[in-house]
Amino acid sequence: MARPRILLARPLPDAVTARAHDLFDVEQRAANTALTRAEMCSSLVLYDGIMPTLGDLFDAPIFDEIGNPRCKLLANFGVGYNHIDVEAARARGITVTNTPGAVTDATADIAMTLILMSARRAGEGERLVRAGNWTGWNPTQMLGLHVTGKRIGIVGMGRIGQAIARRCHHGFGMSVGYMARSDKQLDFPATRADSVTDLAAGADILVIAVPGGAETRHLVGSAVLEAMPPHAHLINIARGDVVDEAALVAALTEGRIGGAGLDVYEREPEVPQALRALDNVTLLPHLGTAALEVRTAMGMLALDNMAAFFAGEPPPNVL
Repeated sequence: MARPRILLARPLPDAVTARAHDLFDVEQRAANTALTRAEMCSSLVLYDGIMPTLGDLFDAPIFDEIGNPRCKLLANFGVGYNHIDVEAARARGITVTNTPGAVTDATADIAMTLILMSARRAGEGERLVRAGNWTGWNPTQMLGLHVTGKRIGIVGMGRIGQAIARRCHHGFGMSVGYMARSDKQLDFPATRADSVTDLAAGADILVIAVPGGAETRHLVGSAVLEAMPPHAHLINIARGDVVDEAALVAALTEGRIGGAGLDVYEREPEVPQALRALDNVTLLPHLGTAALEVRTAMGMLALDNMAAFFAGEPPPNVL
């Protein structure tokens, strides 16, 4: 019996690629760019399974154009799947899976990186030193926000939100507030806010940790930013379009919030010049899961989903 034919949409860690070749008949793209529309259409008719990732926009029109695809599985490399229309895929007989467990701690770590960098003005300070403009220590040099003991507000209290909260509470003695659709049973003290605006008003640091998609697009806009105290910092490790980027630029430019730390952007990889020109924002190139062991674990989970599916068993992470 012929082995399933699959497409790996990006270069992957060596261990993942090796295992994929052991399991399947594999074709792997050499490009690190998103699949084009033509590539997505052809892949749906040429392969039994595809391992897409962020940027590969499998929307309803793509599935409608193909009609009766050969592909029966999209094993997404990543926990976020707002680039895939799951309902439209299911309507065409395509199962969609993701890789939730592997990304939690790494993404939470990047949130902590951004919290500390933004609050303590680390990016701005590093640029000062690199430019040769540092004139030496003084008592009022680059005074930032002391993180220990502050109040963290977390928008979204899923796996990643909880991992961030634990780090903040146990590591930095921070009190925790959160916004979620329902009360959470948590292993640390936390209070649930009635709205994102209410959460923002009482937070020294506001962290965005919700899934992307139509329901959360521009969830953080002018009203939320205006509610934040003037010393507060906004951190986004979720999806770029959860934050209204234009509203954030205005708030930062006018000094209405203390700063921001971003790992994601509304139109990746485009980062507006207006953001890049500001000193009070820390900008990272979507590093949330960028550790070899984490990306390897993500790939292995995606392959676990593929292996189970093509063996006729329920994949571990069906959406």
